[in-house]
Amino acid sequence: MVFSLEEIERFTQLYSGNIIPLRVVLCSLTWVLYDYFETLEDEVRYIWSQKRCVGKISYLFMRYYTILLLVFDVVQIHSFAIPGITSDAVCLAMDPTIRILGAISLWSIEVIMQLRVYALFDCSKKVAVFNGVMFIASIIAFLALLIYNAQGRAALIASAVRLPLPGCPAINGGIGWALWLPASIYETILFGFVVYKSSRSLTLKVRLGERWSLGAIMVGDNMLYFLGITVLLAFNNVMAAGAAKIIPWFSYGPFHAAMGIMTTRMLMHVRKLAAQTDAFAELSGDEVPGEHGEFDGTLPRFVDPAPLSVTCGEV
Repeated sequence: MVFSLEEIERFTQLYSGNIIPLRVVLCSLTWVLYDYFETLEDEVRYIWSQKRCVGKISYLFMRYYTILLLVFDVVQIHSFAIPGITSDAVCLAMDPTIRILGAISLWSIEVIMQLRVYALFDCSKKVAVFNGVMFIASIIAFLALLIYNAQGRAALIASAVRLPLPGCPAINGGIGWALWLPASIYETILFGFVVYKSSRSLTLKVRLGERWSLGAIMVGDNMLYFLGITVLLAFNNVMAAGAAKIIPWFSYGPFHAAMGIMTTRMLMHVRKLAAQTDAFAELSGDEVPGEHGEFDGTLPRFVDPAPLSVTCGEV
């Protein structure tokens, strides 16, 4: 097979681009596994001991789906790098599959975000309905963009498929950059709810001995967590836009890992705080301080874990 000078130059560029995901995805899986073993003791103590509730199910799903998703990323990227494995049809089918699997993780996170906003706004049905409608709209928009992008994918990679690349061509173009835009807009809306609530809840930062109130921690956690997810999506949009000179394509592995770790650590933090606050209140005979008309430091029933026995030395 004879290649033109232009094809050789293009091959060199694409080959370098395909090597990056091979290395980065292994780092992403290593990061997730390291985080898993580092926090496994807390998971056994605080999560496994819980009665079944939405909070526990959310944590376990995000925890283990993230690991499985990263294992899939590693197997898919490295197996496709073996000569003779990929083909035009395989590459075209795998592209939307990868995005759907990543979207399931993101949608799960957005459901958790909705529940946190719902809790912060005193279980307001209006807030829940509004966020639910916007959530469904973002999913519909994502699927519409995914279908449109898949229809033009064959023409986009046609000139590169015949090149001996390690895996499917790492080419992004067309309206691929807009694929995660609906989710980014929705995340911004949810973040706006948290900013609004935090501006109304500054007085919640009342110390409980040496500990902040549960309400103050939830508001602070939400600010950092929602901001982190929003920034990750913005970063992802820039990468998916094909702006290789700014951010090279390094697969969705790092985003899958980062979002999963951020979410599980946030859920673990709330669970640990709730358990320790319950134990403190039980030992002192006091209730968790709150303010009239504001979030009182307790969680709604669907996320409130069963009381956990904690010894005095652990409070």
